[in-house]
Amino acid sequence: MKELLHKFENKRPEIVFEWKDSETEAEGWVVINSLRGGAAGGGTRMRKGLDKREVESLAKTMEVKFTVSGPPIGGAKSGINFDPADPRKQGVLQRWYTAVMPLLKYYYGTGGDLNVDEIHEVIPITEDVGIWHPQEGVFTGHYKPTEAQKVNRIGQLRQGVVKVIEDEQFSPSLKKKYTVADMCTGYGVAQAVKHYYELWGGNIKGKRAVVQGWGNVGAAAGFYLSQLGVKIVGVISHDGGVINQNGFTQDEITQLVVNRQGNKLIAPDILSFEAVNQKIWDLDFEIFIPAAASRLITKDQVDRMSSSLEVISSGANVPFADPEIFFGSTGLYADQKFSVIPDFIANCGMARVFAYFMENEVKMDDASIFEDISQTIRKALARTHSANNQKTGIARASFETALKELVK
Repeated sequence: MKELLHKFENKRPEIVFEWKDSETEAEGWVVINSLRGGAAGGGTRMRKGLDKREVESLAKTMEVKFTVSGPPIGGAKSGINFDPADPRKQGVLQRWYTAVMPLLKYYYGTGGDLNVDEIHEVIPITEDVGIWHPQEGVFTGHYKPTEAQKVNRIGQLRQGVVKVIEDEQFSPSLKKKYTVADMCTGYGVAQAVKHYYELWGGNIKGKRAVVQGWGNVGAAAGFYLSQLGVKIVGVISHDGGVINQNGFTQDEITQLVVNRQGNKLIAPDILSFEAVNQKIWDLDFEIFIPAAASRLITKDQVDRMSSSLEVISSGANVPFADPEIFFGSTGLYADQKFSVIPDFIANCGMARVFAYFMENEVKMDDASIFEDISQTIRKALARTHSANNQKTGIARASFETALKELVK
């Protein structure tokens, strides 16, 4: 696998688009790792301090993810180095999407990502600059549809991604109107854990879990795990956290999801980040969900979790604190100690939703959309299980399977 990884990581991206904003200090990049299948896809993120290398590594991660989620296209990513809390953000995004409009028209599809909202920012702004849908380039470049097919499938995408969930099985609250885009990635992260126990053995009910991050991915994963009978014993976010070694009830977890303000954890008994960070790694739990920023999990934290931990389901891209694009020493160390479900399988929910709606006419009900995510993840894990039925080395086997498809 090392040789495959080396080849893939060191292959130069086919296209790098660089942009400097005319009105602010913002700068941005679109990195297209390859135009495999005639197109490439990957979301738009914004954070202060972001650089081109981060965007390159995320583009490569997306290419691996498409081997699971489909369609069989190249990986790409957009990144903007700018403070998302700056009041000038809207203008920056408007000028950014105006600049990258030709790519989005013909061979690149994008979506939301860190600090950039799919529904409230990406879709309306790209429409404003003349794009039918942020995934239009994938249609044009990969599917090469007729005009009628394009109108039909873009209609499906427009309706499906922003669809308000009506089935209470998939929503923490029908009153708050959660969308498919809000919940689909976290749903996949939770389903990855469920399928792990089905394939490698064990019963998910009664297991204990810690969730890192309480944004859309972490909160949704916590909600769906709780539904499956998992006891959430701790949540840690940059705002603080909550701990209950006996496990929070399903109602309590649902309330923590509903009470969020943006990505902020709101709880009456919230502890400071410092207090939670000191205690949470030493709790007894079998499931860990890293769903905050990338590259946060240290070797020390891996060691402190080791007494009872069984499986890590990666909600965040590249969750381990390594400089390598995919597999550094901390990630390898964890993969040799526990079952690690890699990000490109566990968090492929949003990519799969895009692929699902790009196909021919599909069912638009909540159960069909979410079941498609679940079965896609199960299929990927079953393929890994065929290559490696041991409870360690799962991430390594998953990468090797994907890279054999990508590195000729």
